[in-house]
Amino acid sequence: MVVGDVTTGTDVLVIGAGPAGYVAAIRAGQLELDVTLVEKDAYGGTCLNHGCIPSKALISATDVAHEARYAEEMGIHADPDVDFGEMVDWKDDIVEQLTGGVEKLCKANGVDLLEGTATFVDENTVRVSHDGDGQGSETVSFEHAIVATGSRPIEIPNFSYADEPVLNSRQALALESVPDSLVIVGAGYIGMELASVFAKLGTDVTVIEMRDSILPGYDDDLTRPVRQRADDLGIEFEFGYTASEWHEHGDDGGIRVLAERAATDGGVAAGETTDTGDALSLEADSVLVAVGREPVSDTPDLAAAGVETDERGFVETDSQARTSTEHIFAVGDVAGEPMLAHKSSAEGAVAAAVIAGEPAAIDHQAIPAVVFTDPEIATIGLSEAEAIDSGFETVTGQFPFQASGRALTTGESDGFVTVVADAEAGYVLGASIVGPEASELIAELGLAIELGATLEDVASTVHAHPTLSESVMEAAENALGEAIHTLNR
Repeated sequence: MVVGDVTTGTDVLVIGAGPAGYVAAIRAGQLELDVTLVEKDAYGGTCLNHGCIPSKALISATDVAHEARYAEEMGIHADPDVDFGEMVDWKDDIVEQLTGGVEKLCKANGVDLLEGTATFVDENTVRVSHDGDGQGSETVSFEHAIVATGSRPIEIPNFSYADEPVLNSRQALALESVPDSLVIVGAGYIGMELASVFAKLGTDVTVIEMRDSILPGYDDDLTRPVRQRADDLGIEFEFGYTASEWHEHGDDGGIRVLAERAATDGGVAAGETTDTGDALSLEADSVLVAVGREPVSDTPDLAAAGVETDERGFVETDSQARTSTEHIFAVGDVAGEPMLAHKSSAEGAVAAAVIAGEPAAIDHQAIPAVVFTDPEIATIGLSEAEAIDSGFETVTGQFPFQASGRALTTGESDGFVTVVADAEAGYVLGASIVGPEASELIAELGLAIELGATLEDVASTVHAHPTLSESVMEAAENALGEAIHTLNR
C-alpha cells in the first residue's frame, strides 16, 4: 500500500463498466453482494460510447436518407438535405441517455462507483489511480474480482492512431464532418458497416482487404447480397492487399495510402479488378483501420494476481468465467472470442451468480452473431457444414425474402432465411439470415435452439401476417417439405 492511500474493502470488485462489467455489477448487487465498480472512461464502455450504439445510430440515420433518396419506385421523389452536425448531435444524445441510464441503474442496485484505472497489487488487492493532477490513488481489497476490461482496436505498423488522418472505429464515429474520400483497411464487420455509412453520406470509399472476399468467416451466399449492395453504393474494393504505409499528398491535407500484395493462400477473387503490379496507391482524405480488436489485458497487471493469459492476451477462463486464480473472474472481450456485447453481458451475469453461490455456467451454443451491414446478416448455432462435422444427419429449409409480402412492401427483399435441423429428430441446430431485420429475426431461432424446439414446433407456430417473421416459419416448413409460398426442395 502506498502511504497516504485511502483503503476500502468490497465483496466483489468489478474492473470495467462495459456491457460485461456493468451487468456483472448490477446482478451482483441484486444478489445482495457488496459491489464496487471501477471505470476509467465512461459507463457503458466501448459499446455504448464508441461502438455498438453510435454506429447503429449513424447506420439508421444514413439509411433513412438513402431510402428516401432512392424510393422512386414507391412514387417518392426526394433529395434529403443531410446536416451531419445535427446527425452527430442526435447520436451523442442517444449515447448520453444510455450511459446516464447505466450509471443510475448501478446506483439503484447498490453498486459503489469508482472512477479511475485499476491495477492489481496482489490477488486480493488493487490500486485505483484517479485521473487528473493531484487526484492520487486508493487501495481496494476484495474477496472476489471480475475483470471486464474489454478490447481496443488493433493498430497496424506505420498507421498510428495518434496521426490525424489515421482513424480507428472510435475516431471515425466521432468525426465532425464527412470526408470526401476514405480508404478503409479491412473488410470485416466494422469496416463494412462503416463503409456503408460513409458511402451513403456521399464519401468515395475504397476498401482494402488482404483476403479474397468481404466478411471473412461468413459463407459466400450470405455475403453476396451485401457485396452487391456495396457495389450499388459505389464502394470500391481492392482484394489481396495489405496496407503498408501512408504519407501526406497535395496541398489540401490529403494523403496517399500504399498497399502491397498480401502473402495469402486465398489469392484474389476471380473477376476482381486490382492493380496489376505488386503495389497499390490510393489517394484519400483519411484512412480508417478496421482490422480487428485485441484484449485489454495489459493495463490491469494481471500477472500480479496470478491470472494467466494466452499468447494473444486473452484471459483463460472455465465454464463459470473463473481464471487461473480461483476467486478472480474474467468476462467479455478480454475473456476471448466471440467479441460480442450480448455474449459479454451473459458472461457477466454468470460470474455474478457463481460468486453468489448460485448454479450457473456459460453456454455458447446459441449466441447470435450479427453484422449490421446493408442488408444485415445474422447467424446462430451450427451451420450445415458444422452440423455435419459434428456427426448430425441434417435437413435444411430456406425461404427467400423475394417471396415475402412484407419484405416486398418495405422495398427490401434481398436475402433469405435458412434453418438447419437434425434430420431424424427435427431439432433446430442453427440458422442464418441475410436480409431486412435479420438482427431481430434471429432471436426466434435462438429461442428454438435453447428450448430444444423442432422444425414442426416452429412451423406450427402461427405467425402474424404480413410480417418478416413469417419467413422463419416458411423456412421451417420448407425443411419439412410443407412450405406454401416457395417451392419445396
